[in-house]
Amino acid sequence: MAANQGERTRRRLSTEERREQLLSVGARLFSESPYDEVWIEQVAEIAGVSRGLLYHYFPTKRDFFAAVVERESGRMLRMTAAAPGIPVREQLGAGLDVFLEYVEAHAHGFRAFHRADAAGDQAVRTVYRQALAAQERQILAALAADPEIGRSPEGAPELRIAVRGWLAFTTAVCLEWLRGAELTREQVRDLCARALLGVLAP
Repeated sequence: MAANQGERTRRRLSTEERREQLLSVGARLFSESPYDEVWIEQVAEIAGVSRGLLYHYFPTKRDFFAAVVERESGRMLRMTAAAPGIPVREQLGAGLDVFLEYVEAHAHGFRAFHRADAAGDQAVRTVYRQALAAQERQILAALAADPEIGRSPEGAPELRIAVRGWLAFTTAVCLEWLRGAELTREQVRDLCARALLGVLAP
């Protein structure tokens, strides 16, 4: 009997595991509903914790949502980091494949990340815009280090605007794809790749 009871005992989560669990629940809820329609009580109930414990990790709803945005931003930056020394054109298709696989597998988190700019809280919007700026800097750094391109925003200021526009385009395409647009992942990849290559054309 004691052994059976032990088998049924749930493993106690570490602090980091619990935080990750809460952020995963938050990513799903924020992707399904606008910021103002998500309640902390929902998160606590789904995660099976008390509201007090949730507030121990995240003092306010704004702090919680900002943490969700930062988590998803970090994931996307790691997934899309360019390999040094290899031309961007050679990496583009494979990099987009990895990115789109992430978008498809983590659709809730991707939607939550891009809902942030519509949130009514200025601090939350600031976190979102900082995350987009980090993506922009990562792409610009890869372009500047590319032996075939070697352009930096300082030497070609229009490049920064073009990359910013490409990020907005890619986001819009991915969100439409997740809504059920009749495109395969390969078609989405090729569409986004052609758009960036057009930006890079002399």
